Amino acid sequence: MPTKATVIISFYNNIKALRLILSALNQQSITDFEVVIADDGSKAEITKELLAFLEKYNYPIKHVWHEDKGFRKNRILNKAILAAESEYIIFVDGDCIPHKNFVEDHLFFSQQNRIVAGRRVLMSERQSAKVNEKYIEKGKLFSFKFILALFFDSVIKKSRHVESALYIPITSINKRFGSFNRGVKGCNFSVHKQGLLEINGFDMQYELPCVGEDTDIEYRLKLLGYEVFLPKFRLVQYHLFHKPLSRVRIMENNIIFSETIKNKLIIAKQGISQL
Repeated sequence: MPTKATVIISFYNNIKALRLILSALNQQSITDFEVVIADDGSKAEITKELLAFLEKYNYPIKHVWHEDKGFRKNRILNKAILAAESEYIIFVDGDCIPHKNFVEDHLFFSQQNRIVAGRRVLMSERQSAKVNEKYIEKGKLFSFKFILALFFDSVIKKSRHVESALYIPITSINKRFGSFNRGVKGCNFSVHKQGLLEINGFDMQYELPCVGEDTDIEYRLKLLGYEVFLPKFRLVQYHLFHKPLSRVRIMENNIIFSETIKNKLIIAKQGISQL
């Protein structure tokens, strides 16, 4: 029987962070979902370790892998979409831990022709170091005490976007202060699988971070008539500290995206149908 949602986790070698994400998914308020790990070429010893512990969780997990040939996130995401058994797909990055109501929230705000999008708290190195599997299992990550710690940490300009940690499950407030005017972040969005198939999935021409895994796919779905909705105080996600990725070659992605805009391309030139 198909599950209500598939959570696709982008992954590359960071098994410590993956364990935290899977532990958080084990605490979800609903259990009717599956997970697909979209592995962009992790090392053999990493995949061996990963496969050894996947059965400990209370939801089904698939591991989709391809050889490491550089940054090919969009290609492995497309493979993960094909592996998904659900009609609704939620995307999470491999360094972002979801709140205990994360899956339920995405499903709650889902609609046909809608991308549901969220943001994430950027935890400092100090706050990130506090978080381990036991910390999550005991519910401490989702506690008011941890939110307070994040706010105090933000005063010294360490943790950022800590307002995104506030969780208020009141639909009228979520909708009243939500937005239809903000863009998609690849680490926290969801959409019906059919929409992804209609645009041929992620464009695999992008082989560098940024633009290809969010801005591009948002643009092409909007050409199909999709809206983007960001409910306020829901879809909470905690981003683990790491050094910023290089943006030196982002112009290469911008050139590809400019061509997509110029030609109003809905269908990815190199997408799911090319696999």
